[in-house]
Amino acid sequence: MKPMTTSPGNTRTRKLTLIGLMSALLCILGPLSIPLPVSPVPITLTNFAVYIIVYILGMRSGTVSVLIYLCLGTAGLPVFSAFSGGLAKLAGPTGGYLAGFLFLALIQGFLMERFPGKNAAAVTGMMLGLAICYLFGTAWLAAQMNLTFFAALGIGVLPYLPGDAVKIILAAVVGPKLRAAVNRL
Repeated sequence: MKPMTTSPGNTRTRKLTLIGLMSALLCILGPLSIPLPVSPVPITLTNFAVYIIVYILGMRSGTVSVLIYLCLGTAGLPVFSAFSGGLAKLAGPTGGYLAGFLFLALIQGFLMERFPGKNAAAVTGMMLGLAICYLFGTAWLAAQMNLTFFAALGIGVLPYLPGDAVKIILAAVVGPKLRAAVNRL
């Protein structure tokens, strides 16, 4: 991110403010969900929000923003899907997907920082990060619901792949523009 030309304290304040704002964005978009009758996992905008947050903040600050979101939800604020929260939600069938968002942010951010300005690296990071998120989520879902891994994959991942592809494409188009706009501030 482009550092501000004022004192170092302002740069730190700017970074902390952006982390807080991006955590708030996740808290706003995370609860919005559409339940599917075939799955305990709803369609949400959470992974899209993570993609955008990492575009704007980068790996470290983006991951911190996701961690704040998870802590707020775990503490009971209704920021998870369907306006739910609490430790029970994190320990429930979708908890592995929630924890997986940390890996999504780390992987996308790592590839973006390793190959700066390369949108293909960001898209690859989103796809790999989502795959790891799905791996954690599917394993957790299988354990929680006493399913085989492949059965959990069928209800927790496969129905979501087309929508996730759209979210990745949208993030790849919008993310660089948002990052540039925030850096101009």
